Amino acid sequence: MRVLHFYKTYQSESYGGIEQTIYQLCKCSPVSGIESEVLTLSESPDPAELLYEGHKVHRVKLDLQIASTGFSFSALKRFAQLVADADVVHYHFPWPFMDLAHFVTRMNKPSVVTYHSDIVRYKTLLQVYKPLMHRFLSSVDAIVATSPNYLQTSSVLAGYKDKTQVIPIGLDKNNYAAPSAAKMQEWKERIGDRFFLFVGAIRYYKGLHILLDAARGTNYPIVIVGAGPIEQELRQRVREQGLNNVIFLGIVDDEDKVALLQLCYALVFPSHLRSEAFGISLLEGAMYGKPMISSEIGTGTSYINNHGETGLVVPPSDSDAFRAAMRQLWDDPVLAATMGTRAHARYQKLFTARVMGESYARLYRDVLDMHGLMTRQVSLGTE
Repeated sequence: MRVLHFYKTYQSESYGGIEQTIYQLCKCSPVSGIESEVLTLSESPDPAELLYEGHKVHRVKLDLQIASTGFSFSALKRFAQLVADADVVHYHFPWPFMDLAHFVTRMNKPSVVTYHSDIVRYKTLLQVYKPLMHRFLSSVDAIVATSPNYLQTSSVLAGYKDKTQVIPIGLDKNNYAAPSAAKMQEWKERIGDRFFLFVGAIRYYKGLHILLDAARGTNYPIVIVGAGPIEQELRQRVREQGLNNVIFLGIVDDEDKVALLQLCYALVFPSHLRSEAFGISLLEGAMYGKPMISSEIGTGTSYINNHGETGLVVPPSDSDAFRAAMRQLWDDPVLAATMGTRAHARYQKLFTARVMGESYARLYRDVLDMHGLMTRQVSLGTE
């Protein structure tokens, strides 16, 4: 079976949560007899097809970008060409240009949409896009929500529950670097082995300003890994407030990231808006057996971090509650260790790439069968 993934960016150039999900699916699909390919846009002036970690990535030139939506004229032709050889097309929502491509090319293959997130930020433009969005979601064969929490709280998905199922995002620990003993010792000497860790893009919805407010008046070491558009603003805030216990490391390589995940005391994830639909780095914390602190925003973050079992979940935008949760874990190492053990067990039960891959393989077969049945019915009706 050949599956074509279609999304605006991919790991050869971008490393967000959706890109990671596609990557994990491409890596785990061969054991289910699935050959995966990716079509994506590229800012390179002369993009070319490449082989990335064992699967083909077809890149076409990004022509313009409006409100985080990439457009590419050449993508329409290339999409139609690749669809002709695909058994199933796997879309990743949201990306309005993808909806246009679906209709402009008259795509008629079995189709699956992973609904990663509601559109939260561009509320005015959303009103313009809504008719196309609903026409697109109505036309596809199946929709996937990444957590039961998101399915229950999304007003958009509420209209498509009859064709929506939940398949959580999964990770394969074998795809992560194993840090050397020397690397572990290097980081232990630099920052110790008892610190709170944040990993992720430094964007507006990540709630890092809440974490900085929670850090005030404490001496808990807090390490922030990542980069993004508000990084300098936050660094300046740390300097102005004299938060000597907060360390920004910027972007680190894979081996360093895993070393920090293994060394940290707990993972902190203060995202406060629904733009944080799942939380891949929160799941990475669970994969490495760490207790977690997150906020209740009605998304997959509270499916990964089950309050009282794998960590603590606090109200969003509440720095006092976040500080209290940090204090509770810091002052009770036995509780922290127990929650970390439960987090790892929950990861193994629900969030491995193997479980995700097997679930999608079943769905692909189902939509193929359903599409074939509909085609036969139409054929019989015209005879």
